[in-house]
Amino acid sequence: MPTVHFIDPQGAEHAVDAPVGKSLMQAALDHSVPGILGDCGGACSCATCHGYVDPAFLDRLPPRSETEVFMLEGVPDLRDNSRLCCQIRMNAELAGIRVQLPDEQV
Repeated sequence: MPTVHFIDPQGAEHAVDAPVGKSLMQAALDHSVPGILGDCGGACSCATCHGYVDPAFLDRLPPRSETEVFMLEGVPDLRDNSRLCCQIRMNAELAGIRVQLPDEQV
C-alpha cells in the first residue's frame, strides 16, 4: 500500500498508509495526523486540509480546480505548492509523497 509522509510544523514525520483512490485528507484523518482537520469532510469548502506538496510530486498531480484555487485564496501562507489534501487521490505514482503541514493548522 502506498505511503504518505505528512511533516508537521515542528518537523515530526507522520508516515501513513493510503489506499489507492483514497484522498490524502482521509488517509490523514484515518491515522489521526495532527494538523489535518478536514472540517468539511472533503467537500473542498474549508481549506483545513491545506498542505505544501513536495515539489518533486507536483507534476504527478492533476491541476487545481477552480474551487480549490478559490479556497486556497483564503489560506494565510499560500505558496506555489499549496494544495488541499482532500483534492488529491492516492495512486501508485504518488507513493512516498511528502506534504508539509502549515503552522496555522496545528
